[in-house]
Amino acid sequence: MKTIGFALFETALGPCGIAWSGGGISGVQLPEPDAAATRQRMLERFAGVAEAPMPGDVALAAKDIADLLQGQRTARSDLRKVSLDMEGVSDFHRRVYAVARTVGPGRTTTYGDLAQQLGEPGAARAVGRAMALNPFAPVVPCHRVLAAQGRGGGFSASGGVATKLRMLLIEQAQFGEPGLFDAPPQVQA
Repeated sequence: MKTIGFALFETALGPCGIAWSGGGISGVQLPEPDAAATRQRMLERFAGVAEAPMPGDVALAAKDIADLLQGQRTARSDLRKVSLDMEGVSDFHRRVYAVARTVGPGRTTTYGDLAQQLGEPGAARAVGRAMALNPFAPVVPCHRVLAAQGRGGGFSASGGVATKLRMLLIEQAQFGEPGLFDAPPQVQA
């Protein structure tokens, strides 16, 4: 479906952008350094689409995204109920995004684990590429997908891996036990 409009909205990380069509959210933009840069990115991504007031369902999605980026845990903060317009998204990327959306707030997985879940164990790099091209972050939570052994991997949003780790910190993410950001236990001699 054709994108109808876009809007900016405030979050704890800065101004995000959201675009919509009659079929759902057609894109989300994580914050650029300021509102002008976020707006410019939206204008580049959605050429010819005007900034407009958000319809009710889009405003609710924006609120849910803002809540998630604030660290709030609500019934909707995992964003799984947000409808996405996947027109123009390849079948493989759709499958990757569907599996990634099952990783809830505070949890992480790896590119390799997602590939396994897709039944394509050799596709970790392709999964990583799908995450890099994700037009819906954080609704499709690519920030929760790490490289092997819990390394950060890449992140295409402004700020790169530092933004990814900041988002995981806000969510109090865990990779196994203890939490992802906890210091390893000290061994006493």
